[in-house]
Amino acid sequence: MGLMVGTGSAGAEGGSRRLRTPSIEVEQALVDAAEVVLVRAGPAGVTVRAVAEQAGVAPMGVYNRFGGKDGLIEALLIRAFDGLRAAVAARGETDPVDRLMQSGRRYRAFALAQPQHYTVMFGQPRSGDVMSERVQQHAGAAFGELVSHIEYAMTSGTIAPGDPHDVAQQIWSSIHGAVALELNGLVKTPDPGATYERLLHLLVNGVRP
Repeated sequence: MGLMVGTGSAGAEGGSRRLRTPSIEVEQALVDAAEVVLVRAGPAGVTVRAVAEQAGVAPMGVYNRFGGKDGLIEALLIRAFDGLRAAVAARGETDPVDRLMQSGRRYRAFALAQPQHYTVMFGQPRSGDVMSERVQQHAGAAFGELVSHIEYAMTSGTIAPGDPHDVAQQIWSSIHGAVALELNGLVKTPDPGATYERLLHLLVNGVRP
């Protein structure tokens, strides 16, 4: 994956020059490379050297952009939480129960489609075991989508009134636990998808008036 674009347009002298990719594109290309390494080698394989090799740049290029491995992991986490937020956001569902159910289904689909990302997001120890403030903001935005679904359902009277953040935390704790068990091969029923579907119904029915 090269980080240089092709020959630029001719200048006044008629010569051509090579144009450097804008900085943001370089950073995105490095995060793309980090994702490739993550999927191929797992969280432990995401090193500055491995990502630099995948991207076709010198390791110093990664240090210049991200400061090292922690910066790379931060960028991966931000992209992953943004992806999760997009997955669980409402997609035109007007019925509150349907919105909650569809959001829960897409949460599982996201985790199963990107298990390495999910591991980095929720199971991979970080320096000091604390997310950076930037990552926390993006993670909070993803959780905020679920909170908004709960508020929408409470406003319509579909679920019992209460603290939407508390209800959202209860639901997330349950579905995260179910997904984590499935990713680790610990579901003891023959059809994990059907079991998860019943869990969603149990959770939604449990918060209805």
